[in-house]
Amino acid sequence: MSGRYRIAKVLGSGGFSETYVAEDIQRPGNPYCVVKQLRVISDDPNTLKLARRLFATEAETLERLGQHDQIPQLLASFEENNEFYLVQEFIQGHPLNHEILPKRSLPEAKIIQILTDLLEVLAFVHEQGVIHRDLKPANIMRRSRDSRLVLIDFGIARKITTQLAESGTETKYTVSVGTPGYMPSEQSSGRPQFNSDIYAIGMTAIYALTGKSPHTLIHDAETGAVRWRSQAVVSDEFAAILDRMVHHDFTQRYRSVHEVRVALLPLIRSRVAIELPIVSADDLLATEANTIAATADQFNLDDADNPIAANPIAANSIAATADRSDTVEADATIGLPEDWVNQ
Repeated sequence: MSGRYRIAKVLGSGGFSETYVAEDIQRPGNPYCVVKQLRVISDDPNTLKLARRLFATEAETLERLGQHDQIPQLLASFEENNEFYLVQEFIQGHPLNHEILPKRSLPEAKIIQILTDLLEVLAFVHEQGVIHRDLKPANIMRRSRDSRLVLIDFGIARKITTQLAESGTETKYTVSVGTPGYMPSEQSSGRPQFNSDIYAIGMTAIYALTGKSPHTLIHDAETGAVRWRSQAVVSDEFAAILDRMVHHDFTQRYRSVHEVRVALLPLIRSRVAIELPIVSADDLLATEANTIAATADQFNLDDADNPIAANPIAANSIAATADRSDTVEADATIGLPEDWVNQ
């Protein structure tokens, strides 16, 4: 591959593409990268010309998307022997399907953490005029160095091969891009909307809550609604948000990522959904007493020099402060992206 990339591992293989982890032998340390190979099964000059144009367009899209920290950077794109190659940043970490598993339920607060991270990067994707079309746990990486979520596999090969197939037939047909269970009906019929991605991450959240893969969930025969609530421990408020995210009618779904974020924000603020320690009054007093004792020991203070032991009023003040509330909760906005806090 261009005499530069040495294959280390095959990640995936399909009818028209293969994906590898490779070493870049022309860079110091031979760092890993991800190479996607797209094969065009045609010798027709017009087909190859169209393939080059489509490939260039998709490469430009990946270049723009890679400007976001939570999307792999496009490192190179090239053609060799009528085959097309995309080289992207290798993300060290694990896919989210190592955390979201069958028969295992995650707590609501953890799932809201996942959604907040995903919605931030998905907003950027949609701002670029791009629909991901295949959001699911396997296409979301948990990056090792900072635990942020990274979106991968924008389905470039499938989009190109679909457009090539359509261009080569007199009768147009549509090949859907996506995964059953995560793909709403409008996307299955070849009419994806921006909020088709919202459906996909809503189904991801429901999977995390119920431990049931989306394709196994039952849909109401009359309304089309996903039946999942009875299989999860979830607040009514969060359940209502998820129900709207996965509404079968895309016109009744949240129209944008911004709307979902606005809906989630009161829940995060009121319930301290991002998991932070809650400290009891007794713990506060014990910690304060231990700190004072340690300080006195360190400096060999006797009771006369110990500010608390020598001052009962100060000691009573500490106790009264702790007694004003059963618990002291951390600010619910800590850890949220700044643009969430300001909404």
